[in-house]
Amino acid sequence: MERDLKSIGALSKATNVKVTTIRYYESIGLLAEPERTESGRRVYGKETFERLRFIRHARDLGFEIDAIRELIELQSSEEQDCSHVDGIARRHLTGVRNRIEQLRSLENELERMLDQCRGGKIEQCAIMESLADHEHCISDQHEQLDIRVQPR
Repeated sequence: MERDLKSIGALSKATNVKVTTIRYYESIGLLAEPERTESGRRVYGKETFERLRFIRHARDLGFEIDAIRELIELQSSEEQDCSHVDGIARRHLTGVRNRIEQLRSLENELERMLDQCRGGKIEQCAIMESLADHEHCISDQHEQLDIRVQPR
């Protein structure tokens, strides 16, 4: 694959990152503003490709934008001790473990709701009853859980 990319479309295709996301990363400073041709068209090179690949992989692993920004800043200090990177990764792992615990609680709650369902009419549906009143739940842990899918 050619790493000396020319257009934002080629960069998008090569990294599987949407053009709008690339522009967003530029607007928040994760990616440097690209050079432009005389006609104003963005032109990208190998360095941007490598940076975007790094960002994409970090996002795939669930790192937040602020953590990625810190990691990118640390890349410019290659001689520095990597304990700060270790700390960022450990904090992220703690967050992942907390979400896993919350997801297990959510799984148990949903299984319990489904086990209580005996069919019949909606007005006597145990699932609808549980959804309507949190008092029917066995755990509070799922209240704070955010399981939305992050855009790429």
